[in-house]
Amino acid sequence: MLPSGPASRATTARGRLRLLATALACCAAGLAPAAESAANAAAALRANYEVLLKRPGDNPFQRPLYLESADTADGVAGSIHALVNHPFAAAGSELNGPARWCDILLLHLNTKYCRAATDGSSLRVYIGKKHEQPLDDAYPVDFAWRVAAAGPDYLKIMLSADEGPLSTRDYRITLEAAPLDGGRTLLHLTYSYAYGFAGKVAMQAYLATIASDKLGFTVAGKQADGRPIYIGGMRGLVERNTMRYYLAIESYLGALSMPPQARLEKSLHDWFAAVERHPRQLHELEQGEYLAMKRKEYLRARGEIRTP
Repeated sequence: MLPSGPASRATTARGRLRLLATALACCAAGLAPAAESAANAAAALRANYEVLLKRPGDNPFQRPLYLESADTADGVAGSIHALVNHPFAAAGSELNGPARWCDILLLHLNTKYCRAATDGSSLRVYIGKKHEQPLDDAYPVDFAWRVAAAGPDYLKIMLSADEGPLSTRDYRITLEAAPLDGGRTLLHLTYSYAYGFAGKVAMQAYLATIASDKLGFTVAGKQADGRPIYIGGMRGLVERNTMRYYLAIESYLGALSMPPQARLEKSLHDWFAAVERHPRQLHELEQGEYLAMKRKEYLRARGEIRTP
C-alpha cells in the first residue's frame, strides 16, 4: 500500500534521499547495482509517479515535477521525476541518439561545445563559463554514451565521464523514460559527480565567492515572515544543474513539433523562458546575450563557423 498523509510523505521523502545518497556512494565506489528488467524499471517509474507526481499542489513547481538531492562525504546527486506531454514512441526515439544529446546539452549555458563520436560511443563536451569564451579556456569532458535499455515501454540512456572541471570525477547522467496513458511520458533524470579533497576545496571556494548567493530548490525552513529558506552549498549547486539539464530535455522535446529548421530557435527560447520561471535559482543572463552566445556555439559544434 502506498503511504498517504503529510507524515507518511515526509518519511517517504527521507527514505528516498537516503536511497539517493546510497546510490551516489555506490557510484563513487565503482559498484554497479543489480540489473533490473525493463518491465520492472518501467513499473518503478509509474509507481514513483503515483507517489510523487500526482499531487502538484504539494511541491513548489505546481506541476508534475519532483526534485530531490543528496550529498555524501565525497559527492552529490540530484534527481528529477517529471511527466511530459509527449508520446513515448516519439520521445523515446528522439532521446535515443548521441548527436541528439549534443543538441540537448548545448542548451545548458555552461556547455560550450558538444560533438558525438562517429561510432556513437562517446561525446566530447567542453564545459565553461556562463558567458561566451574560447574553447581553449573551457574544460574538455569525454562522456561515454550508451543505451542501457531500449524497448517499446522503457528507455534508459547513460552518460559517464571519469574526470570533470574543478578536480571533480565520476560524472553520471542517466535518463529513464516510460510511457503513461494519454500519450504522455514519464522521465527520471539523475545527475551526480564525486570529488576528492582537492575537488572539494575548489568547489567550496567557488561557492564561497562567485556562487555565494546561489540557492537550490529544496526548502530548508521558513523565515519569520513565512518566506522559504532554500538550501545552498553543494546540494544547491547540484539541484540547479539538474534542473537546467532537465529543462534542456523538456525544451528539446517541445521543439520537435516544429519544422527541423525552426527547432533550434524554439528550443533556445523555451529553455530560457523555463529557466526564468525560477529567477532566484537560475537567472544568469539576459535573453539576448544567451541567444547570441548559443547560436554561435551551435554553429561551432556543427563545424559551420570557427569562433575564438
